[in-house]
Amino acid sequence: MIGMAIGAVVLWAAVPQAQDEPRRVTVLYDAFGAPSALERDWGFAALVEYGGKRILFDTGNDAAIFERNVKALGVDLTKLDAVFVSHRHGDHTTGLGYLLEVNPGVRILAPQEGAFFKGRAPKEFLAPYPDLPPHLRYYGGRAPEKWVSGTPWEKGQFEIVTATTEVFPGFYAITTKSQKPGTMEMNEVSLAIRTPLGLAVVVGCSHPGVEKILEEAEKIDSDLYTVTGGFHLVLTPDDEVRRVAGLLRDRFRIERVAPGHCTSELGFAVFQESFGERFDPAGVGASIPLP
Repeated sequence: MIGMAIGAVVLWAAVPQAQDEPRRVTVLYDAFGAPSALERDWGFAALVEYGGKRILFDTGNDAAIFERNVKALGVDLTKLDAVFVSHRHGDHTTGLGYLLEVNPGVRILAPQEGAFFKGRAPKEFLAPYPDLPPHLRYYGGRAPEKWVSGTPWEKGQFEIVTATTEVFPGFYAITTKSQKPGTMEMNEVSLAIRTPLGLAVVVGCSHPGVEKILEEAEKIDSDLYTVTGGFHLVLTPDDEVRRVAGLLRDRFRIERVAPGHCTSELGFAVFQESFGERFDPAGVGASIPLP
């Protein structure tokens, strides 16, 4: 049990920690970062280690680069508790090819899609019209044995996330839907972890808007500690970037931020200015501590 109700009060416990367990987000894939032997490329992947769990979040844009960075950082992909795929775009999913070579049975949480992740196809597509002759009836008028979308990753053990789900005690998959041009109605999955200081949130690209993802996280716990990942502020005017940074600082009272990937160089500068010492530099190879 994570929560215990006492009268009208609900007490929530953070994920229990052992002293020697890692508590961090390690960025495995991004297009910037401190000089190192790691390769930079547009895309995102991170390893989340917390409470004895190891969760891979996204897999980058190029399977070979993902493989090389993983090996250079000494990450063992055979020892994962779960994988989160934030959304369908290739700069977050292409490394699945390598992942499934080394760990084909790993549990993968993915967003609801019309394709890509073996999602259920809408049964309404098969609405019957019995007066038609059999050759014009879907599946000859009989229910199909299999009614799911295909996928480039046939070996993947995908679980489709359609609502906020507690994946492990204190670990949550959050789903939001984009209403923005270019990604209209695309679902995106984010990760939230209970810590003693509030939720630590990991995002992929924030196509629905990072503020919308944090609104969903607040439904789990109103205390938000940190958010890491892509805030999708590329091609965004300065005043809008500043509005979003102000929201995270003042409305959501985020304690720390570690923006990466598609946040934009302008976004990095604005968030660094807005959060000061509470800004955690990300980029490939970065290790971002969690409380």
